[in-house]
Amino acid sequence: MVDVTEREMDNPTFKSNTVLSDVHLHCPNKRHLMVRLNAVGQPVFLSYFKILWNTEDSPSEKHVREATTEREHQYRSGDELCDQDRNHLKKERELNSEGVEALLDDDGDLEVVRRPRSASDLEPEDLLRDRVYPVILMKGKDDAFEDKEQDCTCSDVVKIEHTMATPLEDVGKQVWRAAFLLADYILFKRDTFRCCSVLELGGGTGITSIIMGTVAKRVYCTDVGEDLLAMCEQNVALNKHLMEPGRGEVKVKELDWLKDEFCTDPEAPYSWSEEEIADLHDHCTVIMAADVFYDDDLTDALFRMLYRITHNLRNSCRVYLALEKRLNFTLRHMDVTCEAYSHFRNTLNDLESLQDGKIKYTVEPIKLDFCQFLIYERIEQL
Repeated sequence: MVDVTEREMDNPTFKSNTVLSDVHLHCPNKRHLMVRLNAVGQPVFLSYFKILWNTEDSPSEKHVREATTEREHQYRSGDELCDQDRNHLKKERELNSEGVEALLDDDGDLEVVRRPRSASDLEPEDLLRDRVYPVILMKGKDDAFEDKEQDCTCSDVVKIEHTMATPLEDVGKQVWRAAFLLADYILFKRDTFRCCSVLELGGGTGITSIIMGTVAKRVYCTDVGEDLLAMCEQNVALNKHLMEPGRGEVKVKELDWLKDEFCTDPEAPYSWSEEEIADLHDHCTVIMAADVFYDDDLTDALFRMLYRITHNLRNSCRVYLALEKRLNFTLRHMDVTCEAYSHFRNTLNDLESLQDGKIKYTVEPIKLDFCQFLIYERIEQL
């Protein structure tokens, strides 16, 4: 848990009372633009995330391919290769394709053929992830979207407003890796979610609901807190260009897991109408949540909410849960533990073993061998 102070944005210092997602510290080849302060005075940044529709070459594969040709470029002088260098390259290509064998040069010395570097050999600074720092807009520049370099409505760019370094209760205003992981799965399984009605629990900035909105018929993106929901609604508006005409409706709604009922007060922002509740119960076939299992009480509340909602659905439903197992050293255990994840697994097991005569829950893991459409570290704890 860290906090970036604004005293020196180029050399952040850290405190222990707030939480920072590393997604914001490392963002590939893009700047963070601070566009405004939110209602509680937190700086709001705008980040651009590119969708890699052509996944033939993943970032790591591309880098490895470039590394294997690097030595060829080192031999080049203008557009020509000298005969001696060409012979060296020919020998190396033959060895790479036929196996490693000893070579002697003209003097009888052993020539060592170096294998191409693999992705695991690359240093962190070699990976396609540039360290970037927030760019503070000058006072008076109200419209951040006039930046021609950054502003675009391409079908492969997602624009997300978010905060950095928030208190624990505001972590939904940041972007987390599990949201990217779930978004990857949605993009990989587009046909599975096409024309579905979807409910997201703990949608936060809305990035996963926005990605789902590119294929689904309707998405109810839910969370709690007017400031957070306003940010989410702004992000949905920023990404209207991704939605197909006549489809891809994303509705931002309040859903408090600690309450038994939907908020239907017409005076309350982001409340539900009776028609929307009926539509959810009649047509929802997918529920999803990403990186919401960090507090045991909230985990219990979420599973109670899941139970109530699924009992009222007319159709069978699939629930997709993505999370990052966060390891911590605790004095109580004198060891590295992941208590939040352990509690999540235990609660999930309880749900699967539940027998009430009305509904049955089946749990199965999803292998993480699907394509990566967004650039982030898909670490083993995801």
